[in-house]
Amino acid sequence: MDNYKEQFIEFMVESNVLKFGDFTLKSGRKSPFFMNAGAYVTGSQLMKLGEFYAKAIHDTYGLDFDVLFGPAYKGIPLSVATAMAISRLYGKDVRYCSNRKEVKDHGDTGILLGSKLQDGDRVVIIEDVTTSGKSIEETFPIITGQAKIEVKGLIVSLNRMERGKGTKCALDEIKDLYGFPTAAIVTMKDVVGRLYNRECMGKVVIDDTMKAAIDRYYEQYGAEA
Repeated sequence: MDNYKEQFIEFMVESNVLKFGDFTLKSGRKSPFFMNAGAYVTGSQLMKLGEFYAKAIHDTYGLDFDVLFGPAYKGIPLSVATAMAISRLYGKDVRYCSNRKEVKDHGDTGILLGSKLQDGDRVVIIEDVTTSGKSIEETFPIITGQAKIEVKGLIVSLNRMERGKGTKCALDEIKDLYGFPTAAIVTMKDVVGRLYNRECMGKVVIDDTMKAAIDRYYEQYGAEA
């Protein structure tokens, strides 16, 4: 595993974004782990987060694109922080763009925040995590309806590696449905590999008991490889 990916796993735990215990997900599933990107609340956290995304985008898709699109609401700060990090780390100036939940009919009108989309734009979509693909289902028609764009790919922070609507994980379902690549900074397999019986912040967050709970969860909800 790349060093920055190990650092990102530790960063999620340190920021109280990735937690282990007993959680009920929006889907109704009982999960032994939970990720809440809303727990990134400081400037330094967002700066680091943007750098992790920037490195993953650089490694996965390269820098041959024009716009970072972050679906509202959590994708808005992600697109801004990552655009800044790409400029800082790689000297590449990309535009950022997000959608509004409601169309604005005065002042800066329209459904988009940030940059407008133009014909020929190559777009990378950036999200925190996806379990059902619902946000892509909502926003893909919006961005493709604004201009003749090319979606280079989708990047999320964590691939939970669990079934979406069918037997595949949500990222694979999105790739199959929309025809563009999908990727994550890290997967839950990476997370377990880094944290199982190893200290993070002076404690072991995935001990034998938690590892067994995670294994049981994937026996029930794990996606096809």
